[in-house]
Amino acid sequence: MTSCEAIGGFVLAGGRSSRMGRPKGFLKFAGEPMVVHVAHVLESTGEARDGAAEITPAMMKPIIIGPPEVYAHLAMRVVPDDGENLGPLGGISTALRIATCEWNLIVGCDLPFLTREWLEFLVARAIGSSADVVIPLNERGFEPLCAMYRKGARRTIADALERGVRKITEGLAGLTLASIAPAEWKAFDPCGRLFKNVNTPEDYDEARESLGEKAAS
Repeated sequence: MTSCEAIGGFVLAGGRSSRMGRPKGFLKFAGEPMVVHVAHVLESTGEARDGAAEITPAMMKPIIIGPPEVYAHLAMRVVPDDGENLGPLGGISTALRIATCEWNLIVGCDLPFLTREWLEFLVARAIGSSADVVIPLNERGFEPLCAMYRKGARRTIADALERGVRKITEGLAGLTLASIAPAEWKAFDPCGRLFKNVNTPEDYDEARESLGEKAAS
């Protein structure tokens, strides 16, 4: 496939999970490790289905950006971050460096409430945009760990990292951003959980209970 026929998919899993006390990517969610669950949701956005209103570009098999020694046993490609202690901004830079597609869907591994319908909407918005980044906005600000990035945005992000920038929104300064307002994305999630991440054991128990699963011990 050429970059015009597909989009790249990346799951960032390089965090230390200090508040959780164990790698978040391996927390079970909906019967599978969360990093795999999130990757499967991404991959589903490029699958053909009957009755679809729009044709969604094919999704390249998602790649994990994280430590290979942790995730190598999964049936997925794993690429380490280009540097240490660069935070999620470094993960985004790494993803765009190895990307082969013009547009790339980059998400955190700890977003278990992502849905195919929302991601298809996000992808469609990006494909029709001239921006560098298409990014949802909520009451707290941008959600850069569930956004679409052009491969060409990498140079600006890499330059910011070289200057010592670690905050993602600061690293995106100088890029053209197209935001998706809460009124739009909440149509896919009236409860406002799409971007709710899992940082603590309490967050994990709450997420599992929302699915009717037994809380973690």
